[in-house]
Amino acid sequence: MKTVAHAITSVFWIGHLRPGPGTWGALVALFAAAGLHVLGGPALLGLLLGVALLLGWWAVGVDTRGKAEKDPAEIVIDEVVGQWIAFLPVSIGAAHVGGPITALWPGWLTAFVLFRLLDVFKPGPIGWADRQGGTTGVMLDDILAGVFAGFGVVVLAALSHGVLGL
Repeated sequence: MKTVAHAITSVFWIGHLRPGPGTWGALVALFAAAGLHVLGGPALLGLLLGVALLLGWWAVGVDTRGKAEKDPAEIVIDEVVGQWIAFLPVSIGAAHVGGPITALWPGWLTAFVLFRLLDVFKPGPIGWADRQGGTTGVMLDDILAGVFAGFGVVVLAALSHGVLGL
């Protein structure tokens, strides 16, 4: 069971890539999200986001049980969940305008950069969540980083398309 849990938490061993396993996890998640969008739009992305969240929560608990380090670097399922949350507004936007997901590449970049910055620096409630420890700390900080990054994507898209008229 522990091997299955580790396969999930490390996202099939992507979390063992160095340097920067969290960045590798988020990058893989970004392209996976785009692929899910192509296959089934924001509905499929949202559904599998929920599945990844539930499986990740379970797997992190199993994988970290008995370990001194409660948030080892190779655990990147939390980055996948957070990055998918950050990418969801891009998917919804592409579906709304009926355009190809590739046309929204600035949104991809924004979602990725904002998520990684928030995940690394952990301002405010993201840092608080991280300090909770255990499975909650591992997963919740990335969920919040994804929510804030997704909000940033929406705000920057509104500014770009509305105020700036791009």
